[in-house]
Amino acid sequence: MDSDPNGTLVDFAGGVQLLEGEDIRTAVPALLVGMCVSGAAGNLLVLLVFARDFRAGQGSEAKALLASVAATDALLLVLCAPVRALAAYKQAWVLGRFACATADWFQHACLVAKTLLLAVSTRAKHTSEGGAAAHCGWILWAVALVWLLSMMLPIPQMLFSALQPRGAHDVVCVSQMPACASRFMAVFYKIYPTATYVAPVLFTVAYYTKSLHRALNYAPNPRRLSKVTLVLLCLSTTLGLMLLPEWGTFTWVRLGYHKPPAGVLLCAQVLVYACGALSPVLLVTMYDDVRRGLVALCMAAACRGAKAPGASKTTEGNGAELGGAGANAVLANAEKTFPDVEHFWTGRRNTQVEEEQDPIPWEKEEKML
Repeated sequence: MDSDPNGTLVDFAGGVQLLEGEDIRTAVPALLVGMCVSGAAGNLLVLLVFARDFRAGQGSEAKALLASVAATDALLLVLCAPVRALAAYKQAWVLGRFACATADWFQHACLVAKTLLLAVSTRAKHTSEGGAAAHCGWILWAVALVWLLSMMLPIPQMLFSALQPRGAHDVVCVSQMPACASRFMAVFYKIYPTATYVAPVLFTVAYYTKSLHRALNYAPNPRRLSKVTLVLLCLSTTLGLMLLPEWGTFTWVRLGYHKPPAGVLLCAQVLVYACGALSPVLLVTMYDDVRRGLVALCMAAACRGAKAPGASKTTEGNGAELGGAGANAVLANAEKTFPDVEHFWTGRRNTQVEEEQDPIPWEKEEKML
């Protein structure tokens, strides 16, 4: 689909909807759903670990921002990936006008929020504090401001999305840029990716590279600081590399150049959700606090599951199986006392042993024998 009769630039919104081949129509939705389920579960576990740390007084500003990134990834996977999977499978748009208008807008809001949150994490402290809740007040304002900017900047994605008939009964969701706004939007689509993707990613990667070098060479406790810094550096680098095809194709298409092949568009779309599913894996494998917290959660769940049958069995054995006679026997045994040994100490209390008198004469007799 190149352009409509009015000369406006047309592109798909909400994912590629006209795929050829049954294999692709089945493989792409299955892959997206798989990443959605696994990534959402992983980010949920990370959120539970961070919540446990804050409840135990082991939170930090960096953990609060990483929890915000995990929540953003969970929203992206749960609310955006199924929409793309359904559009690719149906080869049409079946979710209505409102979903068509907000599909690309919300996905870009999540992507922008994720890059900006990682950039804000450069100002966060990485050390755990007992009163971390009192020191994280600025993070709430920062997260609120980041999400406000993230929802405002992609507004053109909402304004230019519309339904277009395709065939006799089907419709597709497309992004149409009016000819009257083409000059302004050409400038906007150059500034928008630079401000929301290129600049934050480059700044974050450069900052953590410098911080890692400083922590390894000059910090008094380099092991702790370097591990946390390395985690954040890997997250920022992974985000930049895996989102590069999405932002590249997005900018390329909207600046009026030739459309990339459908395979490139699908690869970029898959990498967006693969990035969200890979983030909890990096945190679990590289961040010691997350790994220990996950192990503690698993052990607590396992112990709770093992304790419930044992408790019921003990209750049944003490009550139902023993019955009244068993209970009486237990009480009788509990009331038994040790033999009275008071007379043993009475004769030996306040006694004095003379120097020449041997208190244990039988030892001599054994030695003599």
